[in-house]
Amino acid sequence: MTGDTLSRASALPPLTPGPHRRRLGVISIVACFGGLLFGYDTGVINGALRPMSAELGLDALTEGIVTSSLVFAAAFGALVGGRLSDAFGRRTLLVALAVVFFVGTLVIVLAPGFAALVLGRILLGLAVGGASTVVPVYLSELAPYEIRGSISGRNEVAIVAGQLAAFIVNAVLGIALGHLDGVWRIMFAVCALPAIALFIGMLRMPESPRWLAERGRRDEALAVLRTVRAEDRAIAELGEVAQVATRRHERSGSRTGLRAVLRSRWLVRILLVGIGVGVAQQLTGINSIMYYGNTVLVEAGFEQTAALIANIAPGVIAVIGGLIALRLMDRLDRRTTLLAGFSLTTACHLLIGGASLLLQPGDPLRPWVILVLVVAFVGSMQTFLNVATWVYLSEIFPLHMRGVGIGVAVFAHWIANGTIALTFPSLVAGVGITGTFFLFAGVGALALAFIATQVPETRGRTLESLEADIASGAVFSRS
Repeated sequence: MTGDTLSRASALPPLTPGPHRRRLGVISIVACFGGLLFGYDTGVINGALRPMSAELGLDALTEGIVTSSLVFAAAFGALVGGRLSDAFGRRTLLVALAVVFFVGTLVIVLAPGFAALVLGRILLGLAVGGASTVVPVYLSELAPYEIRGSISGRNEVAIVAGQLAAFIVNAVLGIALGHLDGVWRIMFAVCALPAIALFIGMLRMPESPRWLAERGRRDEALAVLRTVRAEDRAIAELGEVAQVATRRHERSGSRTGLRAVLRSRWLVRILLVGIGVGVAQQLTGINSIMYYGNTVLVEAGFEQTAALIANIAPGVIAVIGGLIALRLMDRLDRRTTLLAGFSLTTACHLLIGGASLLLQPGDPLRPWVILVLVVAFVGSMQTFLNVATWVYLSEIFPLHMRGVGIGVAVFAHWIANGTIALTFPSLVAGVGITGTFFLFAGVGALALAFIATQVPETRGRTLESLEADIASGAVFSRS
């Protein structure tokens, strides 16, 4: 840190225990229902796809469209969600997204055919994309900088918990009710419960104090901060936020839209960093496992029922890795965490590709070795990359462009995600598990070079001190 940064950070009174810390915990739990919905809706297709295809007569192309329609819609939900959260508030948008989650679920459960099914998936995708931008920002703007990583990182744990819940629900319903044509509708119907919880819960939660302060509503911002900070810390923190906002308004007079971002060298650079981190995380192929885990395990040699059960293992390790990541986020630098993550996942890619090459189909060891390596890959992703990526994206952008910045970065993230979702079955069919994971390893090597040379550190910095250093370009001198 620079001397100026240290003085700003040390000027804030230290964190203290009390009811305000418990209140912050409650807010994070409620907001993370958005992450839980994100995870369940992206994971449920893993087990629902086969019975859905059998009932509705889907072929390989329509299966790919149903799976990827949510993901591509999420890209636009992220892009629009960031702007809408800037305009109307983080809390307000989360309440609206809960409604979209519920309506999308209802459309899918009642879908008579392919067209309605895709419509429901698009609605869910818009909600998932919006939640993927708004929840991390909401949490990072409420959290004190000392524990911002572990607070905003809870959303990623909620995402993988949602995916694990989907895998378990899929396995239980698939085994108990697999003989019913509409079992996949029940799998999707479960999503309505956290949507209702998010709607009711967010009605009782506060708005982001930084969003309020940016709009000159400083009395309201202070009232919110007093519920999640000690009194002296709340007053000092609002003073810092207001000081940065005043200097920015004196320079530009308004919030920064995308056009204004593109006119600033440093804002363009930080936007490209955010895009690069988000896309690199997706191009590890993590969601090829989350969406097509059954396909990978069947191709590895498991029977269908065994694959459905074995697919729970990556979900379990993802939650365990996420909990470990929360403990690491406020202890390890973001760059160190990202570099460790890409190193481990690239090694796992090479091992999966090598095992698939050396252990031929029919070898009894093949499915189990590949399962163990897939679990290691998912564990590495969740412990070092997934939580770190979402925390990093929530804190790297200055307040005046935060909605735009994270919206564009997560839009690119979802486009990469959708490309994987759409092409993975064809990729496996064309080059097998071996070629697919060797390709992922090559991308991982490029990601390592990008993180090492371009990504600045953010841990241990207030959002306001980061904003000041981004505006001057000083933040890049420490990358």
